[in-house]
Amino acid sequence: MALNMTSRNVVKKVLAVETPEGAGARVRRSIGSATLRNLTPFLLLDHFHVSEGAGFPDHPHRGQATVTYMLEGSSRHEDSAGHSGTIQTGGVQWMCAGKGIIHAEMPVHGKNVPEPRGLQLWVDLPKNVKMTEPTYQELDPEAIPVAYPEGKDGNISIKVISGKSHGVESPVRPLGGCWYFHVLMNNGATMFQDIPAGWTAFVYILKGAVSVGESGPVNDAFHTLVLSNENGETGVRLTAATNDTSFVLVAGEPLDQTVFQYGPFVMTNQEEIQRTLMDYRTGRNGFEKAHTWKSKIGNM
Repeated sequence: MALNMTSRNVVKKVLAVETPEGAGARVRRSIGSATLRNLTPFLLLDHFHVSEGAGFPDHPHRGQATVTYMLEGSSRHEDSAGHSGTIQTGGVQWMCAGKGIIHAEMPVHGKNVPEPRGLQLWVDLPKNVKMTEPTYQELDPEAIPVAYPEGKDGNISIKVISGKSHGVESPVRPLGGCWYFHVLMNNGATMFQDIPAGWTAFVYILKGAVSVGESGPVNDAFHTLVLSNENGETGVRLTAATNDTSFVLVAGEPLDQTVFQYGPFVMTNQEEIQRTLMDYRTGRNGFEKAHTWKSKIGNM
């Protein structure tokens, strides 16, 4: 914990409006929308809800990490490198797409099973590791460490998905700096979270309401709050305005590089995107199985 606790404040507030995405999915998108296009290193934040019969069948990625965190229900995944499994409620999958991978993400539906809801965050990769081999880091709910700033009987719990909070550290090791916390607080509870100097940071409110800083206004659910990044600010003070307040706090090291995105491909210039499209069409440089591999879960 920093000795000098000077809080960041909100510099931009964006409401994530629920919109249809494909057949049967509904998404609240803030980062990656027209109102919040650039927030390096973050490319996209989707709060998704997937109805029965919908999903995300076989599709490619290159140049970014995708972080899928399940809030309710579960989701199966399978990819062209031979990985497969299920992300349970409260579990996370941190996939570094690197130079290229094809995968499917299919939420699980069934009788007396909650409809799948979760968050997907896209994090840009530093230019020098965009063409690395794909990797996965997966944590079941019980493997995600939890910090209790007031003790286990207190009013605050912090799931440390990546990074460090109140003496607790996640085993996840992203390429590029990124801290990701899921915070649960009761009315009136206050916490201060250190954030590395110079890092980009935001809060997304899942439920309830929260204020930021020493005397900031109350912000309601489904808002993304972009935090200031001034010299001398050592972290952020957060105060719950209702019981059962739930939000994620995410911080990342900004990248001094351009973003050139074409759908699921994220590179730094048009030439690299053209090369990526050629690699995908010709099945090389990470896309060797692009035209031969088909997932089981995405083609049932």
